Amino acid sequence: MATSVASLHVPSLKTFNSESSAVTFEPFDLPSSNQRLLGPPHPPNTQSPLALRPSQDITSLDSIVSAIEALERDKTLTRLLAKHGTILFRDLPIRDADDFSKFAHAFAYKPHEIIGIVVDRPLLAPNVAPANEAPKEVRIYNHNESPQVPHAPEYIFFYAHKAPEKGGETPISSSLELFHRAQAEIPEFINLLAEKGILSKVTYRAERQYAGGSTLKEAFGKEILDDDDEDTKRKKIEAQIARYGRGEHTTWEWIDDEAGKGLVLTHRLPAIRTQAGTNLPTLFTGLAAYYKNTLEVRNETGAGRKYAAQQYFGDGTPIPQEYLAHLAKITDEIRVLHRWKEGDVLVYDNVIAQHGREPWEGHQSDRVVLASLFDGERVPGAYGFGNWAQVVQASEG
Repeated sequence: MATSVASLHVPSLKTFNSESSAVTFEPFDLPSSNQRLLGPPHPPNTQSPLALRPSQDITSLDSIVSAIEALERDKTLTRLLAKHGTILFRDLPIRDADDFSKFAHAFAYKPHEIIGIVVDRPLLAPNVAPANEAPKEVRIYNHNESPQVPHAPEYIFFYAHKAPEKGGETPISSSLELFHRAQAEIPEFINLLAEKGILSKVTYRAERQYAGGSTLKEAFGKEILDDDDEDTKRKKIEAQIARYGRGEHTTWEWIDDEAGKGLVLTHRLPAIRTQAGTNLPTLFTGLAAYYKNTLEVRNETGAGRKYAAQQYFGDGTPIPQEYLAHLAKITDEIRVLHRWKEGDVLVYDNVIAQHGREPWEGHQSDRVVLASLFDGERVPGAYGFGNWAQVVQASEG
């Protein structure tokens, strides 16, 4: 639906830096393939992503940082994220990982520690790492960040340091809209998710299982020392798992089979959570991505990746494929593919917006997108009555 931001009455965001010079962010239109009007339950004429850029040429990163800090004193940008789900910032003086880190930290969110990371993300700058190191042929379908573990970030920042000529787009879709559509079209599935939740079984191996994946030590071994014996290593890993604070709803099993040593971690989790402030239900999940990846691996298209997680209903029964296929169908209908321009920054409210990654042509190094993850003031609320339905903030460690 082609509706310009001018007709939506999205105001410019004006602030002043310490030198009293105006820094104004103005909204602008993107092609319809990159931007759309969200459906219910979003307010009418809510655009995603909301695209912002400085109204004048700004060469000083400090000026941009000061402007963001000023806007966030009354949570202006956080409120916009809670409405639009995703904000694009373009034409900023961000040139590298350090610049990106400074910009992201200007929002004053708490840096997120990923406990049980399933991908390899080496640190490049404070709280900045590659978004994903999987081969360029691999499609990563729409999902919320870290749906397979209890402790997920509330905000995700992506920065395009290098953009490929063809492909490599980042999808954007609304988890609120996904729930609304699914409740109307497959209500029996939503009822089952609300009643049972999901069981997420994640296998971690001592050795890397696939390109771009993490090892058991990378996932849980930050306290492990080189001279620790096997029993000490296991105790330290189990201490990290305990930080989830899930009690009986998180269990684990140590394994040693033909594929090597490792650990299978099982979480009973809510696939439906609620947005703080509105209490609107959101499908916080990677189920459609799980389904799409299974198809591509089975069909040997080259776009699938070996997946370390298995998904079931919370009582351990299989999730019917037709439900997963319908989720993917809805997602295809409500998503846009953001075509990167070098220097772009996309900011997601991870509770209500899903992201992913499309394959690209050329070399692996033709696309360099960095990520920075942050926690919010509150975790998403529960949708349901079981004590498994409420996630908690992980303990400090």
